[in-house]
Amino acid sequence: QLQLVESGGDLVQPGGSVKLSCVASGRSLDDYLIAWFRQAPGKEREGFTCITRGGTIWYDRTVQGRFTVSRDKAKNSVTLQMSALKPEDAGTYYCAAPPYHEGATCFESGDFETWGQGTQVTVSA
Repeated sequence: QLQLVESGGDLVQPGGSVKLSCVASGRSLDDYLIAWFRQAPGKEREGFTCITRGGTIWYDRTVQGRFTVSRDKAKNSVTLQMSALKPEDAGTYYCAAPPYHEGATCFESGDFETWGQGTQVTVSA
């Protein structure tokens, strides 16, 4: 059974950078599309990027050009490099996977079965 654990959240200044990791156990992440979601206080969880099993990457326009998602096969993980952070990027960040060997609509949370516990990113001066 797949389990996901996020890490790397931090307090950063506007314009700063942070790298998040989503480390898997139980199964190889190569078999899963992986998406990142975030949830700001008082707001709904929203998806903003995903990487397919074949390596295709999708970004929401709000993070396009600032965030980069990639796989680290050696570590069975997915990394999210976030740069040029804005206060509106603050929130709890989650990685998620759909059921085994199934696809998903990248930004549709209902398609995802396995979630990490989240890691907090705060963007403040």
